[in-house]
Order: sequence, then structure tokens, then C-alpha cells
Amino acid sequence: MKGLIIALLSLSVLFISCQRTDSQQSSTEDLTKNTPKGQASVVDDESAPNILQLAIKTKDLSTLVAAVQAAEIEHVLVNAGPLTVFAPVNSAFDALPPGTVDELLKPENKKKLAFILTNHAAPGTYKGRFLKDGRKIYMATGEYIEVTRKGDDVYFGGAKILATVDASNGVVHLIDKVLVPKDK
Repeated sequence: MKGLIIALLSLSVLFISCQRTDSQQSSTEDLTKNTPKGQASVVDDESAPNILQLAIKTKDLSTLVAAVQAAEIEHVLVNAGPLTVFAPVNSAFDALPPGTVDELLKPENKKKLAFILTNHAAPGTYKGRFLKDGRKIYMATGEYIEVTRKGDDVYFGGAKILATVDASNGVVHLIDKVLVPKDK
């Protein structure tokens, strides 16, 4: 009998401690509203940054980061990879016709925005000797985009590669134009 009472008391304490109050529930919901989904929300200050973390830390990619978040495709940039991202710098977005970025960032255009952004990602790692003149690289949208070389400069789909940075899950090439897919 004494063992049964102790067991019931233990279960009661466990049950009460596991219940959340309404304020605790809403507090937790508030925290998750602004947190990226899936692995994009993992905080790891020990490892080399992944592509999303690198983009977030790069001031000249703030428009790209805002677009990735609006399209809700953060998970693409944190997957194990390897992945090559051709990342348009802020001035590339600024060069689009006036109002284009604002229009694409609207919730009703999320699918179109995601398609355009996905056209900047290729499975695999492409840098250095893998960026040969005339090479066509398969993009996540299903398109092939051609690499061209003019002297020491490398262009990808007409966009000049300004810089290249390694990430833990691939490589990021900063480019001077937004690659708009033919279908959109």
C-alpha cells in the first residue's frame, strides 16, 4: 500500500511538472516564430559555417538572406551538401527593375521567389579547375548554366564571379547579377 501511494505521488509530481501554463506555451511559440525551420535553426559556434551562416555573416548578401527567408528555403543552404551557391550581392538585386525585389518578397510570390533562388544552387562543388570555359553546370531548377572565361575573369550565366568562399557544406561564389530562370 505504501509503495502504491509513493508511486501515485511520483506520477502526480511528474504530471504537474510536465504541464505548461498558457504563458509558457505562448512564450515558446514566440521564440519559434522567428527561428528558421529544421537544421537552419541549429546553433553551432564550433564548426566552420555552412552556406546559410556564411551568407548571414556577409553584409553584402543581406538581400539574398532576406529573400531566402521570405521563400522559406533556409534548409536548402544548411543541408550536408556538397552544394555550390552562386550568391548575388546586394548591388545585383538593386540592378533589377524598380519594385522587382519588393514584389518577389510578398508572401503570394513565395513559390516564384524560391524557384529563382534555387536557380542559384547546384549540387556538387564547382570551383577552380571545375569552372572551365564552356562547361555547363546543372542547377537545382533543372537548368544548365554555362561558365565562360574572359582572361582571368570567370562568368556564370553572364554574371561575373567576384569572390569565392568555402563553407562547411560547399562553396559560395559571390556574383554581380541575379540569374533569372528562363521559365520565369
